[in-house]
Amino acid sequence: MSKRPRLLFVHGSVVNAELTWAAQKPLADRFELVLPNRRGFPPGPDVDHVDFEDEAVWFERFLEPGTHVVGHSYGGVIALLLAAAHPELGSLTVIEPPATSVARGVPAVDSFVAGAEWLWSEGPRDPAEFLTMFFTAVGTPVPPGEFNAVLLQGARTLMVERLPSEAEIPLDALAAAPFPKLVVTGAHDAAFEAIADVLEKRLGAERVALPGAGHSVQRLGEPFNDVLAGFVQRAQAMS
Repeated sequence: MSKRPRLLFVHGSVVNAELTWAAQKPLADRFELVLPNRRGFPPGPDVDHVDFEDEAVWFERFLEPGTHVVGHSYGGVIALLLAAAHPELGSLTVIEPPATSVARGVPAVDSFVAGAEWLWSEGPRDPAEFLTMFFTAVGTPVPPGEFNAVLLQGARTLMVERLPSEAEIPLDALAAAPFPKLVVTGAHDAAFEAIADVLEKRLGAERVALPGAGHSVQRLGEPFNDVLAGFVQRAQAMS
């Protein structure tokens, strides 16, 4: 019996792997799902600082030859850095990574970066207020009522993240890597679409837009799962 393809999921800001990838659980019938919680997220303790470069190194412990890496948002930036250092991967999928450095000079991207820099340097220090402004900026609906303890811990971790605009994405190394690449967007924000345009062109990546869930495209469930499964299966066939 052949081994099932191994999918390593890298979640983004605010919520942990279980919540980020809840709609991907049905894929366990066909794939081995690896769902680590990043440091600073429940059930782990708070952290003093988050750096995408450190996170990319930390995720290396979950890699095996042929692993397919899937990253969402800040986790997409981590996944891009991780993949650039590991050409033996099976494939790379990123969902709306805020890898803004690749599209500097695009007005929508520059405006997004300016807004993030203001929020982190001059925005509210109350985690709930900070999180509300962040959700609005990235196109995530703000849940009604008071934030629960899980979201407040995620907000505290968010507030100590190194800004993803500081990430220099090694596009040449990624383009040279033999594994297939896929970029997924939610067709809701010009900045994320502009970043995806560059990644599609520079990496020779496949590109899919799935509207309806804003920034968290994976929460669509079956439509996203079908795209991801098909992409991974094609990558497997090429290896």
